[in-house]
Amino acid sequence: QVQLAESGGGLVQAGGSLRLSCAASGRIASINRMGWYRQAPGKQREFVANIISGATTNYADSVKGRFTISRDNAKNTVYLQMNNLKPEDTAVYYCNADGTYLRGMWDDRNSFDAWGQGTLVTVSS
Repeated sequence: QVQLAESGGGLVQAGGSLRLSCAASGRIASINRMGWYRQAPGKQREFVANIISGATTNYADSVKGRFTISRDNAKNTVYLQMNNLKPEDTAVYYCNADGTYLRGMWDDRNSFDAWGQGTLVTVSS
């Protein structure tokens, strides 16, 4: 199995910055896509950004120019640098990753699609 652990959330004033981290652990063989989603109170979970194979990045229109996603392949870790934060960015941010992992004594490869527990980001006006 693969586990994702997020960190870096907190309380910040509007215009401030935060950096989220998400580390994947387990018998990971490969990671294809790592990304971030968020869920604000009373709203559905929405896509924020992702990075595919460590190179191609995608962003929601609402965060383009303010958020930057990056990845350290050696550490199986993805980061989300969030600048110029706005009150509407307040949400629980979830990390998501998919790829393959090794299972059993014969190292069989299986696919995974994992989610972290979430980290709360609160932006005050």
